[in-house]
Amino acid sequence: MKDIKILPKEFFLKRNVIEIAKDLLGKIVVTQLDGGYTSARIVETEAYDGATDKACHAFPNKLTRRTEVMFKEGGRSYVYLCYGIHHLFNIVTHEEGSAKAVLIRAVEPVKGIELMKARRKVENLRQLTNGPGKVAQALGISTLYNDETLYEENGLIYIGSEIDNVNFEINISTRIGVDYAEEDAMLPWRFYIKDNPYISKK
Repeated sequence: MKDIKILPKEFFLKRNVIEIAKDLLGKIVVTQLDGGYTSARIVETEAYDGATDKACHAFPNKLTRRTEVMFKEGGRSYVYLCYGIHHLFNIVTHEEGSAKAVLIRAVEPVKGIELMKARRKVENLRQLTNGPGKVAQALGISTLYNDETLYEENGLIYIGSEIDNVNFEINISTRIGVDYAEEDAMLPWRFYIKDNPYISKK
């Protein structure tokens, strides 16, 4: 897209994972998968830190076959299967060896909407991408696309910013579905664009 500038690798490596989760709001995720093009604006994210956060798969810095990609250099996808059904799309952040990631919880469809509807078998636009499993399905992202770099020109999946900046307010809350994380379930690490109709419902 001529109106989208791909984010550089450095965007994903510096700063706190919380700040990156906030900064990803309003950015555009583009997929070029299975011969189809889709794009959507990120409207809801959650931050996860494998070193300190009991809600993170990699806690406490636990390297497994599943979490291996989280320990790689940031700017790549971490896609896993939730409940054996839903594919969830995360963005790995920080330098190699630091297991941190941002879950993309909801997006606002921009282009390729008919393809998204076909993938989801849904006509209602507001139900199309208002949850992390819906996001991945609509964008065509599955575990087949785990560990894809997200900052390469003509990549299968990439993250960009719009030439014309979009202004919005950010709301903050606790994350969804992490009650098992004990005190860490109360961390205010969920961020979403205020009043956006596509955010997931708590």
